[in-house]
Amino acid sequence: MRKIVFTFCLGIFSAIGFAQTAKDTIKTEVINVITSYTPTISDAFKIKKNPKIKLGNRAQKRTLKYQIFSAPVASTFIPKTGTAKGINYGPKEQLYKNYLALGYGNYNSPFAEIFLNKTSRSKSDVGLYAKYISSENSVDNTPLNSNFSNLVVGAYFQQNNKDYNWKIGANYELNNYNWYGLPNTIPFTPTTTNGIEELQKYNYVNLEADLNFKDYFFSGVKGNISSFSDQFSSKELRALVDPQFKISLKNIGRKLNDLIIATSFDYLNGEFAQSYSSTSKLEYSFFTTSLAPNYTINSGDFRAKLGTKLVFSSDLENKTSQVFIYPDVTISYPIVANFISLYLGAKGGLTTNTYKEFSDKNPFVAPTLFITQTNTKYDFFGGFNGKLSSNITYNLKASYSDVNDLPLYIRNNSKSDGTTSIVNTIPLKGYEYGNSFSVVYDDVKTVAFFGELSIELSKNLTVGANSLFRSYTTTSQPVAWNLPTMNAELFAKFTTNKWYANSNIFLVSERKDATYSGTYPSAINGQQTLKSYLDVNINGGYHFNDRFSAFLKMNNILNSDYQRLANFNVQGFQVLGGISYKFDF
Repeated sequence: MRKIVFTFCLGIFSAIGFAQTAKDTIKTEVINVITSYTPTISDAFKIKKNPKIKLGNRAQKRTLKYQIFSAPVASTFIPKTGTAKGINYGPKEQLYKNYLALGYGNYNSPFAEIFLNKTSRSKSDVGLYAKYISSENSVDNTPLNSNFSNLVVGAYFQQNNKDYNWKIGANYELNNYNWYGLPNTIPFTPTTTNGIEELQKYNYVNLEADLNFKDYFFSGVKGNISSFSDQFSSKELRALVDPQFKISLKNIGRKLNDLIIATSFDYLNGEFAQSYSSTSKLEYSFFTTSLAPNYTINSGDFRAKLGTKLVFSSDLENKTSQVFIYPDVTISYPIVANFISLYLGAKGGLTTNTYKEFSDKNPFVAPTLFITQTNTKYDFFGGFNGKLSSNITYNLKASYSDVNDLPLYIRNNSKSDGTTSIVNTIPLKGYEYGNSFSVVYDDVKTVAFFGELSIELSKNLTVGANSLFRSYTTTSQPVAWNLPTMNAELFAKFTTNKWYANSNIFLVSERKDATYSGTYPSAINGQQTLKSYLDVNINGGYHFNDRFSAFLKMNNILNSDYQRLANFNVQGFQVLGGISYKFDF
């Protein structure tokens, strides 16, 4: 047995020994790695067959039915009540609905203003307001009285309801002016100037109503009827009604905006007791109606207003009628959000000129005007606006317009040679001494450039500047009378809790008016150049508390003796101060 085991073990070890082979000789090699391996999608194998697993009935999800039994948990933890953190806005200003201001200035200028308002529980408001200012001392070196006074009185009642609101009001104005601008080219004698009655009084009465609906096809309507007259028997009546409609386009497209349709009905009738050339009465009467649909597109940052205006006008005095069509388009798009926005547009319209509007712009017009309508055939404009930084805003605009019958103020020729006050046995009126203006019309094309820059230096101080340059091309008149080619303004606004101040510096370029070869009816023989002027104005005040304040207004600080209109010098340095009081009752 031992021999067998020994023989078996010897055989095993012998087999192992013969199985060993000679070792290879390993040499050193250099491997250069050009790039690392980057796997791609094509290297992967996609399984084209999706396994489908069918579950038996026993593997279906069962519906769980359970009930919650709430039981209080014993705990001694008591959460701490939190407190809301607010932002400190500073003391809140108390707002009052009523206001009273009284003041007085040099040139013997009293000032008073009051506003009263009462609100009831039925969501109605009733109000009353009045304002008066006058100057009782004349302008230096003017032989005629140059005093003026302005009085405005008004009242209103308005009611706010759930679906609509309405308002009615009445206003009255009384404005007194004097034709004090005698031409210095005529040597008026003291006897002649003493006999001139230079006073003109304008009376204006206005009744207005406003009705607005919420979410209705008929959006609302504004109505206005007014009467304007003077002490030379001039009369003017105007009735204006402006309904507006809103058509929903949701049934066509859910994202479409409403179509707005504005309409207007305008009636004007007036007369002057005589013309400047004769004692014949001047009469005028117009009826104008318009239809102006427009649609607004909002697509992202793109904004567009697409509209047109259809106008029918009838000259009732001359029995003529015309139809006009005007564009009403505005497009805006931000090229760089919040910094540069481009806007373009085209508009036009028919303007009904009135004696009231002419006298508001130039109170020294004679009550002998020829009244007609102004047709702005088109006015194309475009520009850029936006921000240069977070506190600097700007606006650049260019425009080109073509206007038929643009009204221009021109000085009337004197009917007196300085010694006469009666012509053809008829005493001269107070406006027939070359000290009043008439209106002439011309077809004018205008190229204009406007720029404005505003800088918010702090939350209390804002400064800025703007300028407007215009070039006129007239048709029948030699120049655009009394229209400046440049207007510029520097402005600043300062406010704190107690102090406030506003400052404006105006620069107006030269203007042209007519000169005559002799007394009326001589022709125009030249042009009078009105010098450019600089006007500096500051107004400000101090709040003692929420109710009491003091204010101070200073005009023409440089005490410049310039003329806004030919022969009409302005007052020098003017200062007016006073107090104001706000209250409730």
